[in-house]
Amino acid sequence: MTARPKVASYDFQKTLRRHTVRDKLAASVIIIPPIPRQVGSTMLDHGTPEHAAVDDPIESLRHRMRHSAAHVMADAVLQLFPEAKVGIGPPTADGFYYDFDVARPFTPEDLERIESLMLATIKSDAPFVREELARPTARSFFATQPYKQEIIDDLPDETTLSIYRHGEFTDLCQGPHVGSTGEITAVKLLHTAGAYWRGDENRPMLQRIYGTAFESQAELDAHLERLAEAERRDHRTLGRQLNLFTVHEEIGPGLIVWHPKGGVMRSIIEDYWRDIHYRRGYNIVYSPHIGRARLWQTSGHLDFYRDSMYAPMEIDDQEYFLKPMNCPFHIQIYRASLRSYRELPLRIAELGTVYRYERSGVLHGLMRVRGFTQDDAHIFCLPDQVAGEVGDVLDLTFEIMSAFGFEDYDIMLSTRPDKYVGAPETWEHATESLRQALLSRGLPYDIDEGGGAFYGPKIDIKITDALGRAWQCTTVQFDFNLPERFDLVFQDDQGNRSRPYMVHRAILGSLERFFGVLVEHYAGAFPLWLAPVQAVVIPIADRHNEYAGQVANQLRDAGYRVEVDDRSERMNQKIRQAQLQKTPYMLVVGDREADAGAAAVRTRDGDNRGAMPLDDVVALLNGELAGTPAKAIR
Repeated sequence: MTARPKVASYDFQKTLRRHTVRDKLAASVIIIPPIPRQVGSTMLDHGTPEHAAVDDPIESLRHRMRHSAAHVMADAVLQLFPEAKVGIGPPTADGFYYDFDVARPFTPEDLERIESLMLATIKSDAPFVREELARPTARSFFATQPYKQEIIDDLPDETTLSIYRHGEFTDLCQGPHVGSTGEITAVKLLHTAGAYWRGDENRPMLQRIYGTAFESQAELDAHLERLAEAERRDHRTLGRQLNLFTVHEEIGPGLIVWHPKGGVMRSIIEDYWRDIHYRRGYNIVYSPHIGRARLWQTSGHLDFYRDSMYAPMEIDDQEYFLKPMNCPFHIQIYRASLRSYRELPLRIAELGTVYRYERSGVLHGLMRVRGFTQDDAHIFCLPDQVAGEVGDVLDLTFEIMSAFGFEDYDIMLSTRPDKYVGAPETWEHATESLRQALLSRGLPYDIDEGGGAFYGPKIDIKITDALGRAWQCTTVQFDFNLPERFDLVFQDDQGNRSRPYMVHRAILGSLERFFGVLVEHYAGAFPLWLAPVQAVVIPIADRHNEYAGQVANQLRDAGYRVEVDDRSERMNQKIRQAQLQKTPYMLVVGDREADAGAAAVRTRDGDNRGAMPLDDVVALLNGELAGTPAKAIR
């Protein structure tokens, strides 16, 4: 298990020096003009939160370059579509985008023309120049751009409005940028999509163009190859191809239907999860899918989370809500009796399905859904047990993630925000417990000062997949709010009633999301212990079907998931189909294999291992499963 270093090791010092000098020159040009002149396709852009400083020098360079590329792209679009209304165009973690209100969707041919104009602007090496505007001047300057007007009007009065110019184009922007368009070294437009203005499905649908930019053509080419590989691994495509899950309009968006093969895999994951939690001293429970409004009022969800909850249903003149979280149910289990300090820590865990409203525009396969199952747990403990419990959660996290093939992590410790509940000394104790749990295990982490929830500090852990992408999964979260709201107590060693510490934790997070990450991490070629079908027996001719069934039964008796492909198709076609289904092993049987009590073994990657006695086939599979969780769940 490793945690990835935060500072890139690229050697671009010469490039960085060149950009730094030019950026300082550009930043030094602060002009407070009277009424600025609007020339040609001059437009204001936006101030977005993405302008925050980036510590890593390479990422800082990319951030500025991509921000600048977004401006150059908007310039090109307005040259081709002068009536377009422009929205926002921020840099992102791996590229940039810009939103446009145009008469028709952009076509691939449009992107080619836009990119061609961008390259011409880049070649011109036009400097980026910053100016500041008074608010009335800015509003006048953008009288024909309603989205820019809205942004200006929504900015706080104390905000200094600034614009960046290059050539005849101007954007409302807080920066920063590179020194000139010529410093956008390598750029590529990627694709388009619809995007609601400000993410609100009740607002206009704009056309968004995505692109990316890098400091060298080699880095850009490598990124484009990663994007192509990510597309090949897309869990939505593989989910259909491998018959794992579907989403149906008749049922509703964001609601997942697990097919038999996906169901097998989910059962394997859940069985392993239960086994390891029982061994770690957790009590696994089940709770209803709905609860009375009074429960959610006490928990505070109706006051602070109602927009993400589904509309109530009325039963016996009482309002009930689908549960968005499992916490209140576990609290009721704790409250079922007066707890003694001797009963603590009490660890309550559940694979609990919750329902949260997500706008249709953000739903994405298994990654963003409306109904999902959390591997939720709540730990009720004494103050002097906190550090040990947090440490145990971290150990459990890394053991589980390692079993699924994840070894690289990014860890973030989030501390007390300005507005919070609970005593400062309690926050300090909880935060220090989290910190010590990380330090004692030698785990590098970043600190998000003030980034904790109002009810407690937390640790977030992101796993890194085969493509180097980070995925948020594990959270260890203190809660000083719900114990107060539900008046949780225990009887201490003096016979007095005291408040327990409460720790929320989820390791996999959402099972749906984690499954989607698994699909993309392995590109559907799951390790043997996770594969829904571990081997397929392929009879060469119909007369071999009976023996194929015997082979399958012997492997099933040994605990393996096996199918027989007895279709009247050519052997090579059956092998090809098994490879497309990413089945780990193909066992081909014909006359010679039947006479010898054997099977010809092939793997999904094309390795032909020849005929092997069936006992040796079982031994081969057993050897591959050694060291995996398979033994615990078979």
